[in-house]
Amino acid sequence: MIALGGVLALAGLYANEEVTASTVPVDLATATWRTVMRVVVPVAAGDVLDVEARARVTNDVGVDRGDAGYTIGVGAHLWTYDCDPDPGPDGTVPPVSGRPWTKIAPSWGDNVSRDRHHLPIGLGAFWTVPADWPAGHRIVVVLRVDAHSTAWKSGDTLTVDADYGQLIVRRWTPLT
Repeated sequence: MIALGGVLALAGLYANEEVTASTVPVDLATATWRTVMRVVVPVAAGDVLDVEARARVTNDVGVDRGDAGYTIGVGAHLWTYDCDPDPGPDGTVPPVSGRPWTKIAPSWGDNVSRDRHHLPIGLGAFWTVPADWPAGHRIVVVLRVDAHSTAWKSGDTLTVDADYGQLIVRRWTPLT
């Protein structure tokens, strides 16, 4: 249970329908994530983010080879990271890979066979911006997807369907 105590005021609504990765590689690992959608949100410590993410992937694996394809496991997560990192002691900004990511919702997963063909992905989360969030820093909320199978073949991918996704973030600010 998440206790949101106090009165909250809607401080902003941010949405994006742009898909940032048109395919997700299929492999054996369950840690080769692709960011499928992202939205940048100005936040302050104590804000509550109400996140809703929808996307769809299609399994056409094997069509180009003329084979029956195989079932693919699909995992999805919602994450955040600070998109305005502070410069280090030498005045340089850390690279993107050095930015810490925070998972803000439980993992989700399902399987998509060639017969099923399309797999809708729907995730949601409530997440409170930490009390030590740096003033003036924006946050990036992302939907990440992974595809894996023991039957994978090098070069196989799931298609991320561009016209079926949306990432919505409602920013709520505590009134005290």
